[in-house]
Order: sequence, then C-alpha cells, then structure tokens
Amino acid sequence: MKIAYLLNTYPAPSGTFIRNEIEALEELGLDIDRMAVRRFAGPLVDPSDIRESGVTRYLLDGNKAGLCLAAVREVFTNPVGIARALPVWRTLLRNAGGGFVRHLAYLMEAAFLRQEAKRQGVTHIHSHFSNNAPAVAMLAHCMGGPGFSFTAHGPDEFVEAPYLSFPTKMTEADFVVAISDYCRNMLLDLAGDRHDEVNVHIARCGLDLDRFEVAPPVEPSNHTLVCVGRLCPQKGQVHIPAAVAALRVTFPAIRVILVGDGDSRADIEAEIAKHGVGQDVILHGWATNEEVRRMIAASRALLLPSYAEGLPIVIMEALALGRPAISTTIAGIPELVDSQCGWLVSPGNHDELVEAIRAALSASPAEIARLGGEGRARVERLHDRRRLAHELRELFAQAGSAKNGG
Repeated sequence: MKIAYLLNTYPAPSGTFIRNEIEALEELGLDIDRMAVRRFAGPLVDPSDIRESGVTRYLLDGNKAGLCLAAVREVFTNPVGIARALPVWRTLLRNAGGGFVRHLAYLMEAAFLRQEAKRQGVTHIHSHFSNNAPAVAMLAHCMGGPGFSFTAHGPDEFVEAPYLSFPTKMTEADFVVAISDYCRNMLLDLAGDRHDEVNVHIARCGLDLDRFEVAPPVEPSNHTLVCVGRLCPQKGQVHIPAAVAALRVTFPAIRVILVGDGDSRADIEAEIAKHGVGQDVILHGWATNEEVRRMIAASRALLLPSYAEGLPIVIMEALALGRPAISTTIAGIPELVDSQCGWLVSPGNHDELVEAIRAALSASPAEIARLGGEGRARVERLHDRRRLAHELRELFAQAGSAKNGG
C-alpha cells in the first residue's frame, strides 16, 4: 500500500500536525509520498519542515512545463478519462462562481497527478482541508487515477462551503475524515440529501507525546502567557493588548508572548501602542517546534482568543505539557477544553477574556498543576498520534479492499 499525501501548501509552520500524521503512518510501515501544489511562501524555520520540503514534489511551483506536457499527454492517451472528469470539473467551476483559468490549472494538475501516481505506484491519495488539493485528487481519480480521501478541519472551509462543492467531493471520495464531532456534524449537514452516500469518520489530530514531557510546576511569580499561531483576524490576537492593559495594575509582571506572524501584525502593533503595553506584549515571530514547546513550558498558560478554529493543535500541545489553556467556545475546542483544564470565553468578549486571564494569573501553582494534569490525561486519551495512525491505516486498508472487491 503506497499513499500519497497531496496538500495545497506543504510543509508550513502551521501544519506540523500533517507532518506528525505522516511520520506516525510511516512508523507503522506505510510508504508515504509527499506532494503539494505549491511551496510555503515564507521562511521555514523548523529543521523538520526544511527537511520535508526537500522530499516533497510540487505540482505547480517550478513545474509549468511539466503540467503542460502532462495535459497534452492526457488528452491524446486518455480521452475517456478526460471525458469522465469534465462533468465533475464543470460542477466545480459552476459552484465556485467562476475562475476558469484557475480551474483549468486544476485539470492540468490532475493530469500530472494521475500520471505521477501511476509512475510511483500510488494506490491512494489523501489531502487535508477541503479546497483545491482534494479537487485535484478528485479530478485525477475521475481520469482513472487512485481513489482519494480528505480530512476536513473547518471553520474556513465551512464558511466557504457553497463554493467548494462539498457534496460532490464527499460522494466521490472513498472516505472523509472529520477532526471532531463538531466537524463531522457540519460535514453531514453540508452533504444535504446525499448524506446517506458519504462515508465520514472521526479521527482526531495527534501529537508525538514522546516529545512533550510535563513541565515543572509554575512559580507563583510566573505571570507569563504564550499565544501561538498565525497573526490573523481569525485568531483574535488583536484583543490581547487591551486585556493586558486592564490587568497590568493588578499584575505588574504580566507578559504575553505572541509566537507567529501574519497579516494582523500591523493591527496588533497599533493596539500595543494604543494601550501602552509594548513591554508586556511581545511579538516574537515564528519559532521552531522545540522553541514553542520550551516557551509554553516556561509559561503559566496558553492564550488563544480565536474567532475561528477547528481544534487547534497548539491547545493539545499546551495540555500535553501540563499547562492549561484560555480559549473560546467555538467549533471543536469545547470537546477538549472546559473548566477542568482551562478557561473558555465568548470570542471577542473583552470582559470575559480579562476575567479568564485574571483567573489564570490568580491560580495557585497547585491549581495550575491540577488543570494541566487533567489536560495531559485528555490528550493522552484522545490525541496520541499513534492512535490516529492506526485509525487512518484501517481506513486506507478498507478503501483498498473495497476497490479490490474484498
């Protein structure tokens, strides 16, 4: 069994969970090919990501001549496959509301993918997220390529659902993976009257727990929080400076370290200047996975005031390190975080955010340890990557058996 992982962008600083998944499957003996549409546009700082970029084949970047050649070859050697793919392609184009050139590129990428999969002996293609990567895998399958599946995360995918042809992708796929109960329910709703035709399984993202040793107890004087993630409106980091300003008199040693970068950096800098918290809210930029673990372990708690998430990996990482999490009541987060291992607030609610941070800063080291211990137990039970790999291997095997008539 040879599996190709096809991603839109890979590797990326925010996609360590995909690398975790691939590594865990390889530990079970599966042969995994890495493929992506394009390279990550920014710098890669983690050595593992840099190594992964060297073994990933890219459909679009640096391969325009290859795509054109593959498309011509497909037209002349596989006209029946092209004919099968065109109705599905038209559905994608219609539901997206246009974008002819982009969708023509999908067809070319699918031709290249089908041919490359045949050359490499790939028996199944798996993608993460519901955007262009599973669309390309689906078109390649229609042309006669391997079966495909994809993992949906949300919430951006679900917001854009009318444009992403969910019912078509889900019914054409061998199976679909949801990362949470919330995600599975959303997928079934999106399938509409075709929900009986789709095959949706829950397989929760996992960590390599061997890399997450429970951190030492916090010192009473430790009033540092860490926020990890791309700086963007969905993550809500823009609300942190005002909350810090509201608590600085009571907790003069308060410090929040923001790890990551992105489009919201200028807005966050403006809020930092507005509230005069330049010494208290630190924009660190991207960091390696090891550095992130070290910073979380040295903090009192994780802070992630998001508006839109699926189920953030960084919350799992903080809990695995024995640190509680402050986050929001959205999507799959309440399936992992509650008052037993952290604090949940309504997204965008300043007063609730301030009170949650106040509770975290006021908690005794023993209380932080109790919350963190419960979080660690939940991650061990639900988010061990070895469990995820076994679940996925079984799904891949079932898909292969069904195709072989087993």
